[in-house]
Amino acid sequence: METLGRYDRVDLPDLGLYNIHAKIDTGAFTSSLHCSRAEVVNGQLEFVLLDEEHPEFTGMKFVSRNFDQRDIKNSFGEVERRFLVTTTIVIFNETITSEFSLSDRGSLKFPILLGRKILRDRYLIDVKKKNLSYKRKLAERKAARQAKRAAR
Repeated sequence: METLGRYDRVDLPDLGLYNIHAKIDTGAFTSSLHCSRAEVVNGQLEFVLLDEEHPEFTGMKFVSRNFDQRDIKNSFGEVERRFLVTTTIVIFNETITSEFSLSDRGSLKFPILLGRKILRDRYLIDVKKKNLSYKRKLAERKAARQAKRAAR
């Protein structure tokens, strides 16, 4: 079982997002993605991830027929009606398909929050550490480059 720290960088390849900051939150059940706009148009969910302030913001509109709406308690204990989408996330080179609620996290430091649904039975959490998956990814890339150079 891998260990995650209090935050890390993750990839959401289906959404074209790579090395995005994610906060590990064992108090949250569902994971969450920062979404600046979301609406149902002709039975499909149209949404834009991140916002103009975020360095990885593309303004790209995503469309999904496969979505749900659910009441979710926010960190203040207030119930919010949120859209949920299913997508893949890559952590420690493991691709996980999971559900994410779409919420406005613009005022928060981390655009992604990883809750217990993703964490349970996969990771141990050590709050004294950070970016463990990302550091391994960088080390693996460096080793691959060195091996390629040595093979020349």
